[in-house]
Amino acid sequence: MGVKRIDPDRANELLNSDRGYVYIDVRMPEEYVQGHVPEALNIPVMIRGQGGVGLRMNPEFVETVTDEMASDCRIILGCQKGGRSQKAADLLSEAGFTNLHDMRGGFVGETDVLGNVTFPGWSSRGLPTTRR
Repeated sequence: MGVKRIDPDRANELLNSDRGYVYIDVRMPEEYVQGHVPEALNIPVMIRGQGGVGLRMNPEFVETVTDEMASDCRIILGCQKGGRSQKAADLLSEAGFTNLHDMRGGFVGETDVLGNVTFPGWSSRGLPTTRR
């Protein structure tokens, strides 16, 4: 089926439907606690490197998602700006997940080289957020 790219407004519609969508926030835990989509699961696709320096792929990402849900679960993936969620979607697609949605713009939004938001993300659109 492949990965569908959706905007935050569509993600919100799907999460509020009765169709059982699950939102996986693939950001680092320290980003997640600053604010996230309500009821989101935090499963980082990247983790800190040796001694907390740099970032590297989380070798347990796919296994963790596989342990949490079935391969046909309706999943929406989101990150900070949209890049990591695309990588997470590719990894899960390769692992056999069939109903994946990558949320364009992530939590904050896509930005240009100066940091200006060029495509508003979840919080930039005023959609509901929580820190719980």
